[in-house]
Amino acid sequence: MVSSLTGIDSASDETLVRCIARQDERAMRVLFARYHRRVFLFILRVVRDATLAEDVVSDVFLDVWRKAETFKGQSSGATWLLAIARNKALTAVSRRSEVGLDEEMAATLVDPNADPERALEEKDRSEVLGQCLAQLSPEHGQIISLVYYREKSIREAAEIVGVPEPTVKTRMFYARRRIAELMRAHSTSQGQLADDKAA
Repeated sequence: MVSSLTGIDSASDETLVRCIARQDERAMRVLFARYHRRVFLFILRVVRDATLAEDVVSDVFLDVWRKAETFKGQSSGATWLLAIARNKALTAVSRRSEVGLDEEMAATLVDPNADPERALEEKDRSEVLGQCLAQLSPEHGQIISLVYYREKSIREAAEIVGVPEPTVKTRMFYARRRIAELMRAHSTSQGQLADDKAA
């Protein structure tokens, strides 16, 4: 066995993951030492918050410990690890901002040259849009966030999420349709409220 004291430090990532699947704590420590910094920097680029990034790193390596037996060796150990990190980071971003829209992104939806009344309407619209995005399924919300707010191509989004490109396109279609339905429902309910006030 590789982890029998000698050789584990120089073992391949794939070997380490297989050892971790057998609950080898030393292999886990080696993998952590090897990738902690890289995973942290990768996550930090997504979440833009060092404290949150550290929390996500902990979640990533906890997942590696719990799910190492799911590693099939179809990709490298590093790719598998970064895919887990990517998913955890995107989940953390969407959870923190509810839909992956932060204040800066919302501000870009408002035209600064618009008159104050129009700017207020646009701000209200972006808030409603944010509420609608929050009601999407995690799968659909993730695709919308990647393609529209993080400006990823369909191919890049497919790689990040780990699904085929046609699946990304399908999710985009249904997500946009759902957003349109929610926006219409909001407009209808706002119209109803205005009618009730006028009555």
